[in-house]
Amino acid sequence: MGRAEQLRGMSPQLVADVTLYPTEMGGRKSAALPGWGCPCCVSRQEPIAGYDGWLLLDDTPIEPGEQRRLGFVFLSGEEAASIMRDAGTFYLWEGRFIGEAKVVRPESLHGHEMAAGRL
Repeated sequence: MGRAEQLRGMSPQLVADVTLYPTEMGGRKSAALPGWGCPCCVSRQEPIAGYDGWLLLDDTPIEPGEQRRLGFVFLSGEEAASIMRDAGTFYLWEGRFIGEAKVVRPESLHGHEMAAGRL
């Protein structure tokens, strides 16, 4: 089973409104496909330090310049999710900053989205 299939069945550790920067503003040159992840950083300052995170894309890639509400899971689990929640905004790194995510507080989600694990 590939990473995309494994992620498809997972519940999010946090939910965020994600923006991938347009290519001309330093973003990715292509879409991020299901199964894609990257280091997530709470600061843009060097040295760059982040936590490995995966976007729960289901079957729909996210394109440069696109904004979407997505779930995340982290290799470090709840430790990383808690750090990202406390920061409120975190940045997506792929050799450079290619996007950002604003954490959505649980009280902002609709009950059926949380219950179903879907966004």
